[in-house]
Amino acid sequence: MAQFRAKKLDLGCFINIKNIRDHTKRKVFEQHEPERQALRYLIRNTALPQRTRAQAQLQLTQMHCYTRPTQIKNRCIMGGKGRGVMRDFRMARFQFRMNALAGRLPGVKKASW
Repeated sequence: MAQFRAKKLDLGCFINIKNIRDHTKRKVFEQHEPERQALRYLIRNTALPQRTRAQAQLQLTQMHCYTRPTQIKNRCIMGGKGRGVMRDFRMARFQFRMNALAGRLPGVKKASW
């Protein structure tokens, strides 16, 4: 979404549209997370009047979809792949293997037993 996209991206990876979109989603989610948590607290608080809870629920549903945590997907920073991504390294399986064999990942070596 162009309204959320930063003027200058601080991505330290291969840039394609999927990585840019994921980066945008992460930034927007980070900015709106306190507001979402407050609204969710109001909705779940049964001591509040029903009208207040309903208004909070309406506000929460009207927030942009990029503010939801389910929109964030782990992507490979090298190629932008969305499947087979190792969380610790943020790389797809093949990229992880190639970088590990080339010695570009500190502390990672091929197992032999």
